[in-house]
Amino acid sequence: MLKMTNNRIRNEQGQTMTEFALVLPLLVVLLLGIFQFGVAFNNYVTLTDAVRAGARKAAVSRNSSDPAGDCRAQVLAAGGGLDQTELGSNLSCTSSWAPGSDVTVTADYPYAISLLNWNVFSGRFSSTMKERVE
Repeated sequence: MLKMTNNRIRNEQGQTMTEFALVLPLLVVLLLGIFQFGVAFNNYVTLTDAVRAGARKAAVSRNSSDPAGDCRAQVLAAGGGLDQTELGSNLSCTSSWAPGSDVTVTADYPYAISLLNWNVFSGRFSSTMKERVE
């Protein structure tokens, strides 16, 4: 009786490997998805922080010779982890630059979540901040 139980245990070792081989690709895809989502979320947070920094710089730069240029430079400097050409191509700092008026800074940045060369989601993050010109 004892010998039969040992044979049954030995035969189940192949089943464990088969189950692991079936589940492993799903776990890898899930892990890659979590990683891709983390990169996209990091880009969103960086974009939002860069636009906020640019709006703050624009709010205190009305006496500058080029307040819109200062705003753009601050956004690009604060968005160091992002592709600068992509960030700069869709960036605007608009205001009348009169004291008490609003300055609006808007930027967008592309994102793509792909798993094993299959594009799951893609689009553009957009961020807008308003500050009152001092």
